[in-house]
Amino acid sequence: MTAPALTDRVRGVLVDAIAARVTPGGVIDVGSSAGSACTIAAGHVTYAADAATVTPGTIYDLASLTKVLATTTLALGAHTAGTLPLDTYLAARLPGFADRPDLTVQDLLEHAAGFPAHRPYFRAVAGPAGYLARIAAEPAAYAPRTTHIYTDLGFILLGLLLEDATGLGLDAQFARLVHDVLPGAEIAYGVPPAWRARVAPAGVDPWRGVMVAGHVHDSNAAALGGVAGHAGLFGTAGAVGAFARWWMARLTGDGGPAHGISAALATRAVSRGTVPDSSRGLGWDTMLPTSSCGTRMSPRAFGHTGFTGTSLWIDPARDLYVVCLTNRVHASDDADGIRRLRIALHDAVVDAWDATAR
Repeated sequence: MTAPALTDRVRGVLVDAIAARVTPGGVIDVGSSAGSACTIAAGHVTYAADAATVTPGTIYDLASLTKVLATTTLALGAHTAGTLPLDTYLAARLPGFADRPDLTVQDLLEHAAGFPAHRPYFRAVAGPAGYLARIAAEPAAYAPRTTHIYTDLGFILLGLLLEDATGLGLDAQFARLVHDVLPGAEIAYGVPPAWRARVAPAGVDPWRGVMVAGHVHDSNAAALGGVAGHAGLFGTAGAVGAFARWWMARLTGDGGPAHGISAALATRAVSRGTVPDSSRGLGWDTMLPTSSCGTRMSPRAFGHTGFTGTSLWIDPARDLYVVCLTNRVHASDDADGIRRLRIALHDAVVDAWDATAR
């Protein structure tokens, strides 16, 4: 199958999803460690009759891709630098955790620290101190490391730990990372003024009572000022694709360690740990037949999704990455629709990619 055939398959999946009103529009970037193979933009930024057309430069709320692109990457760098090793005990760094003396940074990264999936703290508190107190008082949902529950709470704590360990806000830490490893990439906490005209609105937030456009969709992240360990990044598909290539280079050791992430540490991050019944590595998820990456990626594949309708999956065995950015939460909360889109997309891409390689 030729490169145009890959483009046609990707465009067909996205256009079908838009026709089914899974999302008003989206951008998909497919490529390898050598660069982008195709970038497909289709649809509009909203369902309004006069809505702007989506382009490769459309800015999306990346939601929980923040967990891996920002927080996990920063945490691994802090581990290597010795400012926040993976075996750091939370009780030694954060008030309120004396009764949980065995919880570590690694437990947070593996979603295995005993926290429930979500709590609407934004209804009662705002700011880091309020969130820290609420999470510290949260009863354990299970004994740590006996299983895992994918949770925002642990990554909120990771963000607070990283800020405490470095003395810098997460937004400043991430901006420095981008400047150092991907200069010029359009990805950041929040939306700079120059980007605002290109933002795809996320939708109406009942709590804030407004259309969320250019401000983080996640209510807990909003209550934390838009900068948090679990959400807050905005960016283009091209920027996320550049991050994918950067992570692929870390796995192969191409160019040596960057941001303190060696090939061994990167491999550890994208490999399943020892937590029972968990597909999680450090921050990253790994391939299962039931994953959002479909059924055809190799067992080495790893990735993550975001609630707003975003995802990134990387298959090192094929030297392949797939970025999918949508704002499916705009006037819709079709969780099954975005799941169908993701599975169809990744299966179509792998089929076309493998055919091209033959």
